[in-house]
Amino acid sequence: MRIVIAPDSFKESMTAPEAAGAMALGVADALPDAVVDLLPVSDGGEGFARIVTAACNGRWIEVPAVDALGRHLTAGLGLCGPPGRFSAAVDLAEASGLERIPPSERDVMRSSTRGLGMLLLAAVRRGARAVVVGVGGSATHDMGLGMLEALGAVLRDDAGRRVEPVPAAFSRIASIDVGPARERLAGVELTAAVDVTNPLLGPNGATAVFGPQKGVRADQIASLDAQLGRLAALVGAESQVDAPGAGAAGGAGLALTAVLGARTTPGFEAVARAVGLEDRIAGADLVLTGEGGVDAQSLEGKAVGGVVRVARRHGVPVLVLGGVLREGAERLRAPGVELVEIRRSGEPTEAALAHGPVNLRTAVGRALSGR
Repeated sequence: MRIVIAPDSFKESMTAPEAAGAMALGVADALPDAVVDLLPVSDGGEGFARIVTAACNGRWIEVPAVDALGRHLTAGLGLCGPPGRFSAAVDLAEASGLERIPPSERDVMRSSTRGLGMLLLAAVRRGARAVVVGVGGSATHDMGLGMLEALGAVLRDDAGRRVEPVPAAFSRIASIDVGPARERLAGVELTAAVDVTNPLLGPNGATAVFGPQKGVRADQIASLDAQLGRLAALVGAESQVDAPGAGAAGGAGLALTAVLGARTTPGFEAVARAVGLEDRIAGADLVLTGEGGVDAQSLEGKAVGGVVRVARRHGVPVLVLGGVLREGAERLRAPGVELVEIRRSGEPTEAALAHGPVNLRTAVGRALSGR
């Protein structure tokens, strides 16, 4: 039996390669003679750049950056030469991601994407003329202003004083000069690999849908949404606030496309092309995939839904494993698709995250026993 193992990351528990390794151990426990093909995937969130870099046999380097709260750290980016599709691969989540901030320290109102801007600068300074950016997994809701500032943009108040590019200071921003940021990236082909199609504003926009997941309170949603609309006008992007993906990563999607001229591509499709997912699944007997929380969004541009669609297209059965199966997960159910929750009954969330690799291995072994 040939089994393709293609999970996304299990947020705050396992990276996609770690999840693939745990699944492989579960396969070995139940089916020691099976041939496994490890194929970790991403939809543009954490791990995207590493997967693309590995697929092009590129080089992963570490550079100075800051996290979403402005604290110094070391973050990575990938450099690919021919025949790689992209000359550099960068993740927003690598520096500005939610997983970089312990839960007790998260503060979305004082977070920014400066770290992403620093990674883009590092890539360009190393000669990259084409950069793909994984836009997902952010701890931020700054409409990409921190990224733009790191690239040279200037935000000022009515008195001409500089303003921090964080939501807590949005109301003080009176002007934004994005010219220097555009100049820094002149001649660089940008691609934004997004995992959502949400616009910037409104009931399906960045604030209403994703803000609460990052700590935005219910009583802050309307004012933040209004501020994002005002700021979009300041950077000359008011005509693009409804574009699919503009609301990705707290509006960073808008900054990348409308301000810096990036084209968008579904993150999962970019990874699928890079790793040859279609051909590798076509010859398999079984596919294993999964992520931390499986729900209705898993079908909306997410890696797990993408893997399921490819497998069904080739008539290959799929086992979907989730750290937790949330409301809407049943939408993935179809002939040949089985859903399994790996979290042990009654296990607290903190323990489930810590025990993720063991739980995943055990769940795979149990599900495959007797096949």
